Amino acid sequence: MGNFALAILALGFLIVVHEAGHYFVARWCKMRVERFSIGFGPGLLKRKAKSGTIFQLAPIPFGGFVEIKGMNIAEEVDPEDANAYPNRPAWQRFLTILAGPATNYLSAIALAFGLYMCQGQAGDTYYVAEVTPGFDAVGKIQPGDRILTLDGVSMAGRNLQLSEEIVKKQGKPVTLTVLRDHQVVVVPLTPKPAVDAKGVPQRDKHNNLVYRIGIVQTADFVDVGVLESAHDAIVYPVVQTKAILKGLYGIVFGSEEADPGGPIRIVSEFKNAFSHGLTEGIKLLMLLSVYLGLFNLLPLPALDGGRLVFLGYEMVTRRRANPKIETMVHMVGIMVLMVVMLLVTLHDVNVF
Repeated sequence: MGNFALAILALGFLIVVHEAGHYFVARWCKMRVERFSIGFGPGLLKRKAKSGTIFQLAPIPFGGFVEIKGMNIAEEVDPEDANAYPNRPAWQRFLTILAGPATNYLSAIALAFGLYMCQGQAGDTYYVAEVTPGFDAVGKIQPGDRILTLDGVSMAGRNLQLSEEIVKKQGKPVTLTVLRDHQVVVVPLTPKPAVDAKGVPQRDKHNNLVYRIGIVQTADFVDVGVLESAHDAIVYPVVQTKAILKGLYGIVFGSEEADPGGPIRIVSEFKNAFSHGLTEGIKLLMLLSVYLGLFNLLPLPALDGGRLVFLGYEMVTRRRANPKIETMVHMVGIMVLMVVMLLVTLHDVNVF
């Protein structure tokens, strides 16, 4: 239950951070924010602030929204209302929309900096954190064993998970060499197919069967200073963005298989991560912060990126796009997004 609660809080964190970016920049730009909602649908819990903004918690956990006066393109707005969204300068509207994804990126940097300062950076020595029941490592490998080699190949200094190396073997017996109590121990192991809760064999993104020997790997950590932590934290979202875009490119052109997931999948992944420790949960939160920020920057209708395209056009040409065309584009995008959310949720239910 504790891990489940942390998972719900982590999902809420992603939503709140994103919407808070929109909210605070809108207020800074003197826009009137009428509603701040976590979740979609009718508000279950509501509170009206002195500023007039209604803060609410809604039942559909697909995300959230900040409702700014006049932001709905089809809404009638008094042209003399200086606090309405369409009556503010284009650059302020651009910053307000950009602030959501930007805040997700900033939160990833802040989380990474805090993690690196408190825990340090992963070194080049790997240990066994725990042994999973039901696999061949039980009784042969012990938590705390230092991993030396796999089939004679050194694991030191390699930025690879042991599990990835095992999957490549596709079920063939392996020999793991570990250091235990200052003694080198050679352990022959037979990988076993991993299965989900329904007993269905798991496959990786390349459709290969996932084999396991039953070891959860961890690395040692070395202390790093403030400057190195700050540098690595800033670099983190850049590296992850490149990796995500590379994956998206592979999905579009068929070299990678899509693995969609919605709120149910996200909560499940967070629960699993936190079950392996707070650090793993924070790492996943960092990664999903980058995912959410990048996803919302995609130039697609109904997303922040789609709105930024129209605002960019306005700033370059100094004239607004046809409101009817913009409304139609965003409405189509919203309908498509709702269908995708429904399909992803059904996929999550079938999987989990």
